[in-house]
Parts: sequence; structure tokens; C-alpha cells
Amino acid sequence: MTIAISFDNSYSRLPERLFTRQAPVPVADPGWIALNDGLAREMGLDPDALRTDEGLRVFAGNAVPEGATPIAQLYAGHQFGSWNPQLGDGRQILLGEVVGPDGIRRDIALKGSGQTPYSRMGDGRAWVGPVIREYLMSEAMHALGVPTTRALAAVTTGEEVIRETALPGAILTRVAQSHIRVGTFQVLAARSDTEGLRALAEHTMARHFPSAGSVSELLAQMVARQAELIAQWMSLGFIHGVMNTDNCAVAGETIDYGPCAMMDVYHPARVFSSIDAHGRYAYGNQPQVALWNIAQFATSLVPLMPDQQKAVDDFTAIINRFADLYQAAWLRRFGAKLGLADPQPEDRALIEGLLTAMTREERDFTNSFRALADDAPERATSDAEWIAAWRARDPDPEIAARANPQVIPRLHRIEAAITAALTGDLAPFEEMLGVVTRPFDPDPDLAKRYVDPPGEGDRVDRTFCGT
Repeated sequence: MTIAISFDNSYSRLPERLFTRQAPVPVADPGWIALNDGLAREMGLDPDALRTDEGLRVFAGNAVPEGATPIAQLYAGHQFGSWNPQLGDGRQILLGEVVGPDGIRRDIALKGSGQTPYSRMGDGRAWVGPVIREYLMSEAMHALGVPTTRALAAVTTGEEVIRETALPGAILTRVAQSHIRVGTFQVLAARSDTEGLRALAEHTMARHFPSAGSVSELLAQMVARQAELIAQWMSLGFIHGVMNTDNCAVAGETIDYGPCAMMDVYHPARVFSSIDAHGRYAYGNQPQVALWNIAQFATSLVPLMPDQQKAVDDFTAIINRFADLYQAAWLRRFGAKLGLADPQPEDRALIEGLLTAMTREERDFTNSFRALADDAPERATSDAEWIAAWRARDPDPEIAARANPQVIPRLHRIEAAITAALTGDLAPFEEMLGVVTRPFDPDPDLAKRYVDPPGEGDRVDRTFCGT
């Protein structure tokens, strides 16, 4: 069966200094991990055709489908606040773009597809662990309603990659509304490439912000999307782990699931990333980091404006809207988690009171909020005064049930799936995928295993980027 992918590759028509044309590097002996039939259909692709030997070769990088224009994208970025003037796709090849029956344009990219000019001494490969983690996390986030990149396929390579030890290689096929990052703008601004910057801005507006008639409106709409996205992260106890500007998608999707995690025991200073020694990207810092990243995006847009001093003033006013937008989104989402149909500003104290009690009592984030949907607040906190204040607000358990998932992709379960996959056993991965993609109504026979937080011996406290 022949694979038919109707590519329409707009990014590769931009100035070529934004990327390097390069095919993926073939692998020795590819094999299947997973194929996302539902996503394939959304994109107008035939899952049966993709599940053939030819499809396997495409997802492994051993064959380039007709119409693809494989490229590695250039970008720069602030990494933990320090400027790096050139980064780029060090282990990813963008095959091209597809416009689905739903009218949405999506990138199809192979992550772990070999060295590129931007690999910076790396091997350009990925191993099974990060591929399984990103597949599970991104599909779970999608099921939770969070804007995110998604996983179309995952394959093994039949080759080993060397990290601390030899590990089985794998490639993830990542789908995104685009891979345009804050760092994509930054690299052009840093090189004083105003022509390229303008082309990128026009492309980004046409693709992601069609109602934006100016650069100022582009910034304003980007600010609004980031405020909503971060509020969603916070309401789920999600910690991205590495919110560098090169990991901030301008379109407002969650991208780059490296040292990420969903919290078990709640604490606002919680950090999982092994490289975040000072807690820059801790759970409670994420709104401030998002604002900082937005400011870097705005700075990169200033060269496009005829009066740059006025632009600085105008952009500053736009950036300053983030706080109010974020706080409104935070109140709406956390209010719903408490079962409040129309949360008011004074409800902020009620929400923060519960979070404070959860910190003090070392409560599980997800299970505590889900208890409110079951009208069992004593499972969320032993604070009787808080429980009385919550009941006085006449909460609606159906609203709380819609806002609070029963299951999340817990780290210890992800690690168990990875450990099994290293022996060739994909059953734990497949089972977990089926559960976390039904977060509000999991299979009751499986739910308890995924609802329970880790025991003392199962707890995972550190995550790694996997590069």
C-alpha cells in the first residue's frame, strides 16, 4: 500500500537562512512502538497505509515520502537565562506540513533522526526512554485539553545510542501546529536580519494569528495564548522543567517534553529537572518565566517597528497585560476545580487556602482536587474551617468533575513503562497510554493502579532531558 501524504510546505519557502535542507539519517533495523490512528485520521492520513513496511521506513527516516522537503530548523535562545546565539534542530528533521480535513496545518517532524549542522557535538539520536515519555505525556496533555504537540508514531531503530550506557535507539514522529519558537525570532534579531525577521513575522501571523493586522497585535495575541496555556499547566500540577526561550512555541502549544513532570505531592517550589539546580523553572515560577520569555519575544520584534522607542513603550504596555490575563485564567480554572460556576475575586483566598493546606499536609495534587468532585473534601485537607468555607460557596460537583482528572501520567508509571520497554515489553506503555488518554473516565478495572500516588519506594524525584 502506497503512503499518500499531501504536503504543503510553507516554512521551507521562507528564506533559507532559517534552516538547512537535510534528509534524516537512515537507521539499521526499524521496528514499531506505536502508531496514533486517531491523530492520523485527523490529519487526513490513512492509518492502514502508515502501518505498512513503507510507513515504518518513513517514520524511521529510511525513506523520504514524495512531497516532503526535509529541513533542520535554525533558532537561538536563552537557556536558564543565558544567551546562546545559535541552537537549532540538533536531532530533528521537519519533513513538511499537512493541512488536515479540519483545516489545521500541522508539521510532521522526526525527533531522533540523526545529526544536523546544529547538533553541537551530539549524536542527533534519541533513546527509547524519552520517546516513550514524550508520547505518553503529549497525548495525555491533549486528552486533558491542553494545547500541545502530539505523537503520531514511535519506532525503534535497531541501533544503540550512548548516554551513560548503551541504550536502544528510537525516533518519535512529532506533530505540531508549527515549530516556530521565540528563539526562531531571536536568532534573526540577533543577526540584525530585519528582512528575514519580517518574513518570519508575516508567516507566523498568516499561519497562527490571521486576525492580527500588525506586529503589535501579533504580540498581544501571543501574550493572551501564553497566559491561558500557563494557567492550564498550573491547574494540572504540570511542571515543564526547561522553559528556555527555544522551548517556547509562539503558537501557544506545549512543546519539548524533556525533564517534565506532573506533581504527586503538592509544593509550589517543586522541581524535578536534574539540571535545574536553582529552581528557575519550579512549578510556582512558571508564570514569571513565561512573562520573561514573552519579553524576549517582544524585544526580537522591535527592529520591525519604524519608531523603535515608541515600540518599546507600546510593547511594554502589551506585555504588562499578561498578569491580568493570567490571573483571570488561573481564577477561572482553579475556581472550576473547586466546583464554582462563576468564581469571584474573593474566591482567590479560598483557592490559595486549599493550596496552603495541601502544602502543609503534603497532599497529592490531583487526588485532592478530585476529592472535591466526589464531595469528599476531607480527602483534600483536614482543615475543618476551609471545608466549611468551601461548602458555604455551594460548589457543584459536576463542575469539579469536569475540571479535575482522575488520572494523570505519573512519573513512576512512566518510568515503569520505560523499564519494561528496555526489555522489549511494550504492554505497560500500551496500557498506560490507554488510561491517560481517558483521564476523566478511565477504565475502572485499571483506574486504581493509575490513580494511586507512588509508594515510598516508587517515588521518582529527578527527571532528565534525554538528549
